[in-house]
Amino acid sequence: MILQHKGINIFYTDHGTGTPVVLLHGFLENSTMWDPFTPVLSKKNRIICIDLLGHGQTDCLGYIHSMELMADIVKAVLDYLKISHSILIGHSMGGYVALAFAEKKPNDVMGLCLMNSTANADSSERQKNRDRAITAVKQNHKTFVRIAVVNLFRPKNRRIFTKQIKFIKEQALKMPVQGIVAALEGMKIRQDREQLFKNAAFEKLMIISKKDPVLDFKSLIKQTKNSNIKVVEFPDGHMSHVENETLFLHTIMHFIEKI
Repeated sequence: MILQHKGINIFYTDHGTGTPVVLLHGFLENSTMWDPFTPVLSKKNRIICIDLLGHGQTDCLGYIHSMELMADIVKAVLDYLKISHSILIGHSMGGYVALAFAEKKPNDVMGLCLMNSTANADSSERQKNRDRAITAVKQNHKTFVRIAVVNLFRPKNRRIFTKQIKFIKEQALKMPVQGIVAALEGMKIRQDREQLFKNAAFEKLMIISKKDPVLDFKSLIKQTKNSNIKVVEFPDGHMSHVENETLFLHTIMHFIEKI
């Protein structure tokens, strides 16, 4: 379905009835990443999947897609659907967007799951890496996408999940260069929300992968110290929904049911 917002098209899907659960994809992904899970989750819940700015079938909105700007489109969809309270599950960049949403509308959030994501801002080194990525995208975005997608997986899984990797690449290659760059710019300048996440009253879950090539396992564990954040550890890489599909489904089903 398409929602018109600030002169652009926002794509979303809406399935099932019950507790509203908003699924937010990561960088270079789109709402199709949730397709294996929506039929099961929508049996007991209302599942809303949204293509974030510049991804999937949602248009770009300027040249920097800040996490706050992306959170605004999530709010626009939920307002249109007359949903005032929901559970947010965000993969990687989707987690950053979920945190930005929670900062703006904490009372609207029933629970928040960061899946292979972090509440910390980019380090100065990570920001430099974003700038290098932006340069690479502008030079040859197709090469960037092909390399970037593969590098999200644990090395030993790159042969196991060739079919899934091919599909993710195909989806990412449909993105406009503007969308890729705008997301990188937005992630680079995002705020640190560790204290917000730690202190929030809603239910919190972090899904952390021991062999995540993108996020440091030890620093993620450190974020959860002295908090009531529930942590579930997976054995593989950054793409838990592919590399640990069954475990991921059971984990989020339990999280949703508990709320």
